[in-house]
Amino acid sequence: MSPVFGGNNHTDRLSLLAIKAQLQDPLGVLNSWNASQQFCQWPGVTCSPRHRRVTVLDLHSYKLKGKLSPHVGNLSFLRMLRLSGNSFSHHIPPQIGHLFRLRELYLNNNSFSGEIPHNISHCSSLQYLRLSENNLSGKLPIDIGFISKLEVLDLASNNLVGEIPISCGNLSFLTELRLQRNSLNGRIPISFGQLKSLRVLRLGQNYNLTGTIPTSIYNLSSIRIFSVADNQLSGNLPPDFGHTLPNLELFLFSGNQFVGPIPKTISNASNLAYFEIGRNKITGKVPSLASLSKLRSLHIALNNLGFHKDDDLNFITSLVNCTKLDTLQISFNNFEASLPESVSNLSTNLELLSLASNLIRGSIPTDIGNLINLEVLIMDHNQLTGPIPTSIVKLQKLYWMVMDKNKLSGVIPSSLGNLTWLNKVLLASNNLQGSIPSSLGGCKSLTLMDLSQNNLTGPIPKQLIGLSSLSEGLDLSKNRLTGPIPMEVGNLANTPYLGLAENKLTGEIPETLGSCTSLMYLYLDGNSLQRNIPSSLVSLRGIEQIDFSHNNLSGKLPLYLQTFRSLRLLNLSFNDFEGEVPIQGVFSNTSALSIVGNARLCGGIPELNLSSCSTNLYKKHKHSLKVKIIIVSVACGLVALIVMVLLLIFSAWRKRSKSANLGLSFGISFVQVSYGDLFRATDGFSEGNMIGAGSFGSVYKGILNQPETKVVAVKVLNLGTSRASKSFVAECKALKRIKHRNLVRVITACSSIDFQGNDFKALVYEFMINGSLEEWLHPYHRTSMEEEHKNLSLIERVNISLGVANALDYLHNQCHVPIVHCDLKPSNVLLDSDMNAHLGDFGLVRFLPDASHSFSSEQTSSLRVRGSIGYTAPEYGMGSKVSKSGDIYSYGILLLELFTGKRPTDTMFTDGMNLHNFALMGLSHSVEEITDAALLQTEDEISSNTNCNRNRAQNQRIRILDCLISVIKIGVACSSEMEKERMDIAKVVSELCHIKERLVRT
Repeated sequence: MSPVFGGNNHTDRLSLLAIKAQLQDPLGVLNSWNASQQFCQWPGVTCSPRHRRVTVLDLHSYKLKGKLSPHVGNLSFLRMLRLSGNSFSHHIPPQIGHLFRLRELYLNNNSFSGEIPHNISHCSSLQYLRLSENNLSGKLPIDIGFISKLEVLDLASNNLVGEIPISCGNLSFLTELRLQRNSLNGRIPISFGQLKSLRVLRLGQNYNLTGTIPTSIYNLSSIRIFSVADNQLSGNLPPDFGHTLPNLELFLFSGNQFVGPIPKTISNASNLAYFEIGRNKITGKVPSLASLSKLRSLHIALNNLGFHKDDDLNFITSLVNCTKLDTLQISFNNFEASLPESVSNLSTNLELLSLASNLIRGSIPTDIGNLINLEVLIMDHNQLTGPIPTSIVKLQKLYWMVMDKNKLSGVIPSSLGNLTWLNKVLLASNNLQGSIPSSLGGCKSLTLMDLSQNNLTGPIPKQLIGLSSLSEGLDLSKNRLTGPIPMEVGNLANTPYLGLAENKLTGEIPETLGSCTSLMYLYLDGNSLQRNIPSSLVSLRGIEQIDFSHNNLSGKLPLYLQTFRSLRLLNLSFNDFEGEVPIQGVFSNTSALSIVGNARLCGGIPELNLSSCSTNLYKKHKHSLKVKIIIVSVACGLVALIVMVLLLIFSAWRKRSKSANLGLSFGISFVQVSYGDLFRATDGFSEGNMIGAGSFGSVYKGILNQPETKVVAVKVLNLGTSRASKSFVAECKALKRIKHRNLVRVITACSSIDFQGNDFKALVYEFMINGSLEEWLHPYHRTSMEEEHKNLSLIERVNISLGVANALDYLHNQCHVPIVHCDLKPSNVLLDSDMNAHLGDFGLVRFLPDASHSFSSEQTSSLRVRGSIGYTAPEYGMGSKVSKSGDIYSYGILLLELFTGKRPTDTMFTDGMNLHNFALMGLSHSVEEITDAALLQTEDEISSNTNCNRNRAQNQRIRILDCLISVIKIGVACSSEMEKERMDIAKVVSELCHIKERLVRT
């Protein structure tokens, strides 16, 4: 039956049957749509009393499936079509446009696809149009703004693209405009300022809306809900918006690029319940919010709020009047003040309190337990001191407790075990002492527990390690725990991560560990564990990393380990294993295997350079050889003579070519090379292969043929230079303790004698094909063909900055003993084929003294720090000791050089002017004036090559400048002359990640 438009009630009946024919009806709602009763009595159908024509078709939430028949266009008297909450699919039939009497169209919460019918504006009587929660695509119909009676336009949660039609400003009766969760782009039309009846404006989660919000929209006093979150909007919040939007209830502006302060007039918006402006660039002081008695959510995290002053957190005290407050998020700002006791007096409705990643000091309020409905407490990455208050036991609904990376001290309250809803407890990197309470075993909902890097002592409670709920991990590493690993560890059947490294654990590895079949990461290194690796671990088929190094384990290596297909790191070094090393699986990959420090191992693949097992067998049975020697004693004189001759030959040979094996451990097995190997690899250390020279030696490109052909960089120490040997030792000590994706990877080391009998020392590194950052920023010679190639783009520079920051964060905060690099500069930053940064040259490193480690004495703080002129922190010149902040200063200078193109030793810097002040002046005037011209040229070319219109190109340029400002601010902060004013490297990493995210989204 083909559609017949117009018609009579018989037409309506036939149209309804045609609609039914296209549908699946699992609930049988439409079974009575048959000849047994008049169609006006059918479920979901309403007819007009006069004409007996269908005026309402309401089939919402009946689980109907299929497509909407075009015969719906024959129901010409239809006033309301309500099909929401079903599973309709396919396109919306364009015959909908024939329903000129239609007032309400509800097709939301279905699976309609395709475009919105372009003739939807023919439904000139429409007042309510809801098409949200579908799979609609394409652009909004340009003439949708001509449905003049429209009061509600809801197109949220689709896949709509393009710009918002200017014609929407003609909808003078519109009270709700919902376009959120699409992919709309462009600017918000100025015509929106004409929507005088508008109460709800939701444009969030489109991600591509740009420009500023038209000022006229802030004058729509009827607005109650104003949401533009997660776009790329910019500009300031108007200083009087609290006056012009007095009825505001929801203000959702998070995830944009808004700048400037929070207007003080916010206090006038007395109906405000949700104020969320997180993830922007809002600055200044947070005003008093005492008058916002209805406030429920305050989200100002991830901005630049705060002045690093003692009154930064005064606004928290003003929130005491907000008795309905349930969410407070102020993380990732610049608040540097003591945490006020008034936190304990906040609303008892508070469910989420997040203060992370600021510089908040002081202690946690003793009455924090007053917040009886708190579910999430996040305070990590601050400077909090003192104990964990015992009143925390009152937080019976507490779900997340995150306090890691502070300076908390005292014991872990045993009362935590009474918080049965606890799901995550993160207390790592504090100064907590005492034993781990066994009562934690009462937290039956716990999925993640991290107590690593504290000073905890005593045994591991079997009640904790036996919690089967730990489905995300248990980390007790880097404490001083003693005793055996409890047998109850076998209860961790769902745990992917178990970290017990660097404690003082003794005894055997429990057989029950084999029951932990979900383990992916197992770290037991740095303890005093004994005996064999249990055979039960054969069950750990999905394991990816195992570290049993630095224990007293013995016996043979389990053959089953070579069958683990997922295993990509196996560290068994520095134990007492014996026997033959397998040759398959992980044992065939020297980059994944470390077995150094096990003198009784033999065999394995040739690259391991172990003795053959037949030789070991001979040594084990040498007593039988002595018997044979007695039998052949007649030949003893001859044997003695041969031995003497051999010793003389061996002595001469050894003087000529000393073994390359230094006994170093770089965390993995390494190749042994001689002077001759390196001589051949570099073509006799020819000038043609020289790729760099420094104060302690030269670097050559070489091709090493063992164990496989590989391009390497060979750093040859100039032993005639003062401190070269000490530099070599320092670099070896550093490199054997560190491993990170942004550090140059060492392949091996060589300490030998050259062909003339002179001492020879060299380090062999992975070759970085793109050279050093120095070569990219300040090339000595550029051909015209290389000019474009050697220009680093903005995203490349941000990536390099982030890579170096990650390397520093690792050295400062993630190594067992903090390491200070002491010579951070562009020539020591090398770039791989993907332009990823790798920090190298560890000849001047310092290990920060720590009496708890045996090698702290290796630190020679009395030696003068040399570093490099222009990059060395000013306090070093006044005799200050080596510190992390010195590296931060060098990093700040490097960052400014990377984005300005100016060396810190540039001749332009005279009469008190330096790179730091130069950048600071640029921030005050124009960043473009100080930015590397090559960088701006590259970004201009990118903009000109896009198909964007002029406005879009301008917006792109604004975003680029915005990112440049953010990066220069970091460089200026890090290179401050005052140590206490420099940024923490972890915060630098966080800021650069946000900058990179914004760049990628552009």
